Amino acid sequence: MEYKIFAASMCLLNGEVVQGLHDHTKVGDYHEIAKMYNDSGIDKIIVLDLSESDEEHEKNVRVIREICRTVDIPVCAGGNIERLEDVQNLFFAGCKQVILNADKDSAFDIAEDAAGRFGKEKIDVSIVNVDFLFKHQDELRDNFHEILVLNPDILDAIDLITDLQYVVTLRDPSFEEIVDVLSRENIRGITGHLVSDPNQDIMAMKAALTKRGIYMDNFAPKLSWDDLKKNSDGLVPVVAQDYRTNEVLMVAYMNEEAYNTTLTIGRMTYYSRSRKQLWTKGETSGHLQYVKSLTADCDYDTILAKVSQVGVACHTGARSCFFNEIVKKEYVEKSPLKIFETLYETVQKRKAQPQERSYTNYLMDRGLDEVLKKVGEEAVELIISAKNQDESHIRHEISDFLYHLVVLMVEKNVTWEEVTRELAQR
Repeated sequence: MEYKIFAASMCLLNGEVVQGLHDHTKVGDYHEIAKMYNDSGIDKIIVLDLSESDEEHEKNVRVIREICRTVDIPVCAGGNIERLEDVQNLFFAGCKQVILNADKDSAFDIAEDAAGRFGKEKIDVSIVNVDFLFKHQDELRDNFHEILVLNPDILDAIDLITDLQYVVTLRDPSFEEIVDVLSRENIRGITGHLVSDPNQDIMAMKAALTKRGIYMDNFAPKLSWDDLKKNSDGLVPVVAQDYRTNEVLMVAYMNEEAYNTTLTIGRMTYYSRSRKQLWTKGETSGHLQYVKSLTADCDYDTILAKVSQVGVACHTGARSCFFNEIVKKEYVEKSPLKIFETLYETVQKRKAQPQERSYTNYLMDRGLDEVLKKVGEEAVELIISAKNQDESHIRHEISDFLYHLVVLMVEKNVTWEEVTRELAQR
């Protein structure tokens, strides 16, 4: 059984987030808004491009790309899609799905081509009135995966006409209305102002809905507090680690109340041994820790918490509490991810701060054509080396090829995170 989702919406006008389709009041930085949604329990972000010109559209697509870079949850985008190329550009920006507007005459032609090329599961459609459903039932089934319903008054008709899943925009619902809507068989989730409001406690709402029998994607633990082994004070130590970099941030303790509170609100909550009270990390400083995963060790007496850290973890202002070096032995870094990221950062730095006699700057100064030429040459040399079956030479050529590939990635502003995300979706 699929869980029901909360989909936050972001409207873009000229590269900035605005209040809504008809209210163009600017509401804040898209990066911060997207990160807040990513960490607070939102399951999907729907981005609507309100542009009317190609120039504005390109600016908004660039913002959508940055939003996709920022978040881990799926991003679905629509608005100002006039041709198949627009659909392709949104997928290249990192979108999981694209929404076509049923009110546009070109929607079905684009949908048929897009479904054939990218897969029906990636194409959604937005609708306002029920007439559209009556006239295009076959096209809906053949070309679309999901419906974005902009008018909640037509839900009964949708349930009668099609079995496609849908996400519905609710205006200002009560909790009981949300329970009623999410109890429908074909509904995938809800969106609207209530969900997108940054002050809304999404995790608390999910917990309340779960109690009412609505299956939500929240923290349903596989281990209870009783399954864990406590120390002599009845506490369990917790190691907090950055979920993206694996950097160890801090160590603290939980009691049963802290454990259950963490699971309910989705933010790391600890027990202070000195103050003898609960404390949610960042409640006063703003340096919150959003839970990504909790894992017990082999003896069930320690918890590893992977978190999204807002700001810094240490009360001293340091990113991590672990900065007082005791001993250190030099070693060669062998982590592929770390090596690739370091190489990428080095090439970025060379681009921003050129150095004399730098081969990287020599390549970049000669322009994109030279970079592309070298990538091609290194690819050919790699193929020849592989044909000759010289293992040591192959390693050398692979390294040369990957270095030049990274230079190209920096030139075209493509990150390793984008590449790995693309690979993960295949």
